[in-house]
Amino acid sequence: AGQFQSGFIFTQGGNLLCSKIIHLISNNQVKSQVSTVLNECEKRRYKSVAFPAIGTGQAGQSPAKVADEMLDAIVEFANQKSVQHLQTIKIVIFQTTMLKDFYESMKKRQDSESSTTDSWFSMIKDFFWGKRQSTEKKKPMILEKKVCLVTFQICGESQENVDAAESWIKNLILKEQFDTTISNELIESFDEIQIAALADLQRRNHVTIKVENKLSPPEITVSGISRDVCFVCGEVQKMIQKIKDAEDEQSKAEFLYNLVEWRYLGSNDTFVAFDKLTNMQLEDARIAKKPYLNVKINKRNYQVDLNTLQAHDDQGRTINIQRVSKNEGKL
Repeated sequence: AGQFQSGFIFTQGGNLLCSKIIHLISNNQVKSQVSTVLNECEKRRYKSVAFPAIGTGQAGQSPAKVADEMLDAIVEFANQKSVQHLQTIKIVIFQTTMLKDFYESMKKRQDSESSTTDSWFSMIKDFFWGKRQSTEKKKPMILEKKVCLVTFQICGESQENVDAAESWIKNLILKEQFDTTISNELIESFDEIQIAALADLQRRNHVTIKVENKLSPPEITVSGISRDVCFVCGEVQKMIQKIKDAEDEQSKAEFLYNLVEWRYLGSNDTFVAFDKLTNMQLEDARIAKKPYLNVKINKRNYQVDLNTLQAHDDQGRTINIQRVSKNEGKL
């Protein structure tokens, strides 16, 4: 027999791969129901919980609205300092067309966040996929110190004239000097490629670049002639945006990999999974109803026919492709 609580009933997991099943009594208040379940799971010291996209079936609610309400509830729950036991929260999406709604809802939170606080998007990713522990200590980012010496020799009819000329030169230099600081948690992800690019920007422009990657959030300070400072800051922002775009794409690929796996037939007549980015590209192409997609298999270029699920190269070789939904038969 089930255990009745206000708004839901607990039963045993039966033959399913879970210890308990929570049956919700529909009331179209998705956020409230998700919050109630999360708090009940924490109260019962459960380690994980999985939700379907509540209300998108017979209740006919908008997937975008449901995504916003479910993620609002998860964010509010994750922000509670009293949470100690519930570590993993999953949303199981059976219709891959809804994936975009949930991803866009997560993306909205990242785009609207302040760079000085931990990302809501990162917090949600930690709950969905587990928090990645850094295995390396932060390495200091060191740029070659730039010193440009200029010597002025001032001659005049009197000391007063010399002092006036010196003051005029100093004011002129200060008027052209400018500095600005960029704070962003993604600066921590800068590697040798980005540091080399910063060093090159410093060499080619009248600026000094200082990287403080041990601060929270890390900072880059650019000082020098105002026009060069503005140009270099724009280039730094482009570098940060490129890293952000790459992380967004990787996050989406990770999210999708939990739902669908594309595979190709390997040399031993066993199917081998594509890498996660190719997996995402294949699924996106299928959803967009594209007939073909170019991919790499064993470092060779192939064109996948998404209708026949076969890949062909320019040498006439053909490889069978397989698409497997990971959610079939699971809750």
